[in-house]
Amino acid sequence: MSKENLLIIFTKNPVLGKVKTRLAKGVGDKKALEIYKFLLKHTKDVTSKLDVSKQVYYAWNIAENDLWEDGGFQKRLQVEGDLGEKMEAAFKAGFDEGYKKIVIIGSDLYNLETTDLEDAFEELEAHDYVIGPAEDGGYYLLGMKSLNSDLFINKAWSTSSVFEQSLQDMQEGTYKALPLKNDIDTLEDIQDHPAFQKLINNDR
Repeated sequence: MSKENLLIIFTKNPVLGKVKTRLAKGVGDKKALEIYKFLLKHTKDVTSKLDVSKQVYYAWNIAENDLWEDGGFQKRLQVEGDLGEKMEAAFKAGFDEGYKKIVIIGSDLYNLETTDLEDAFEELEAHDYVIGPAEDGGYYLLGMKSLNSDLFINKAWSTSSVFEQSLQDMQEGTYKALPLKNDIDTLEDIQDHPAFQKLINNDR
């Protein structure tokens, strides 16, 4: 395992009515929770294979005996604040611990594969930053080799301007943009995925 590379995974505790709230408007809270658990398992599966240090940051409380127990995941708790403050604190903690290359992802990207993460760390060999643009104008992945706090302030999080604003904050260095992907936030995001349709249509 690389002692210089760190993958940070931001996750929400899978609690009914508190996850995928925009998706829940189309499928209901119960189905939204099932879909989020499905996405968590996918995230765990693709990151378990990665030969780097891995930290899972919980939104509300650190759970015990959950799916992150094996696979080499360290458990942490997100700080209070907006998304930028939470991510900045996680990056800062990682750099303070001595990691040289840090990549952060969320837990709602069905199209994410292990090779995408391997590519991200590889790109940090030649670039100061790596970023994965999302179809909604945000990003699904961010990586860097030293802390740039500008990336985490003055952003309208969850809006279509985040990716372009972030690129402006990288102008003092070099960056590599990864392929465009779509995270799962609304019913429209899953309509073309048979796996999600099976979950929605399963009445148990």
